[in-house]
Parts: sequence; structure tokens; C-alpha cells
Amino acid sequence: AGRGEVRWDKMAAGGASDAQARFGHSVKGLLTEKVTSCGTDVIALTKQVLKGSRSAELLGQAARNMVMQEDAILHSEDSLRKMAIITTHLQYQQEAIQKNVEQSSNLQDQLRHLLR
Repeated sequence: AGRGEVRWDKMAAGGASDAQARFGHSVKGLLTEKVTSCGTDVIALTKQVLKGSRSAELLGQAARNMVMQEDAILHSEDSLRKMAIITTHLQYQQEAIQKNVEQSSNLQDQLRHLLR
């Protein structure tokens, strides 16, 4: 009977070590899954940070372009005001030329009448 008990104790010890080994493999598997999951999350977070960084860069570029466009619009407004002034002056000159042509025509008529 003593021998049977010894065997049983060895088998029980062997079974316990098998259970521990299975438990160890199970824990290692879970840890591997968690590490993989964390790695995937870190990659996703990195991509989001880079995308946010790119978005900020694009926003900055858009703001600079908007400022440049605003300057161009202000310059165009100034040019239009100057062209309006020039147009007014040209109209005055055209009216003056037209009056001079009419006066010249009248003088020519008077000269013809006098020369007859």
C-alpha cells in the first residue's frame, strides 16, 4: 500500500505541474494577445497624431493663402479706384476735345463765309 501511495503522490505532483504548464501557456497566450493589441493601438494612435499634425499644417497653409488672397483683393480694390479716377479724367478730356472740334468746325464755317 505504501508504494501505491507514493505513485499517487508522484502522479498528483506530475498532474499539478502539467496544470501549471498549461496555465503558464495560457497566460503567455493572453499576454501575447494583449501586447499585440497594445501595439496595434499604438500604431493607430501614431497614425491619428500624424494625421492631426498634417491637418494643422494644411490649416496653416490655408491661412497663409487666405492672407495672400486678402492682400491681392486689397491691391485690386486700390487699382480699381485708380482706374475709376483715370476714367473720369479721360471723360473730361474727351469732352474738352469734343468742344474744341465743334469750335474748330464753327471757325472753319466762319472763315469760309468770310472768304466768299
